[in-house]
Amino acid sequence: MADFSFDAIGFDLDGTLLDTFRDLGCAVNHALELGGFDPVPVDSSKDLIGGGAKIMLARAVDQQGGMPEDEFRKLYKAMLAYYSENNAVHSRPFDGALETLDMLASRGVTMAVVTNKFEEFATSILAQVGIADRFVTIIGGNSLGKGADGKYLAKPAPDPVIEAQKRCGGGRFAFVGDSTYDVAAARGAQVPVVVAAYGYCDKPPHELGGDAVIDSLPGLIPALEGL
Repeated sequence: MADFSFDAIGFDLDGTLLDTFRDLGCAVNHALELGGFDPVPVDSSKDLIGGGAKIMLARAVDQQGGMPEDEFRKLYKAMLAYYSENNAVHSRPFDGALETLDMLASRGVTMAVVTNKFEEFATSILAQVGIADRFVTIIGGNSLGKGADGKYLAKPAPDPVIEAQKRCGGGRFAFVGDSTYDVAAARGAQVPVVVAAYGYCDKPPHELGGDAVIDSLPGLIPALEGL
């Protein structure tokens, strides 16, 4: 325990804390069918997660020829409406997640979630799987509003990671995620980042540029001790 020098840890949600791809894939397919597109294999949603639901749907639509922007906006809203009612049907914590959170809590570590999923969805899902109260803050892709460019201040921007560190009381902070968005956000916030190789990595895990790579959540504390 003496080797553990982190005061707070931030976690990505999809592909890091929770296995959520089935519910996300079902929502994408619901929207695709409404738009007259062919559904995609639910497993393929793992390759689309990272930049948030809008990018997931946009990539799936673009792969089938695309559609006008105004029609896409309507389809995106329909996807969100469906997802709001069906966002934790299949989603579950990854193996070892609860035990790892317990161990971190026993060491006095403060924890946060930083996701590109809308805050209301993230909070709802975490509550439904029974772990929302383990985090001092849940920061979603829409939590910090929009920047000067009109886009939400979400990963890969460092702002949500910086904000999570503040809300956790400052101190030594590390971030855990599974995508280029997560690594870029942590790097921008100048905090160490651990890559979750078991997640939905958009590049080979060891090529994401993290400070450590773990194959399961029980490997997190040893990895952090080694930083």
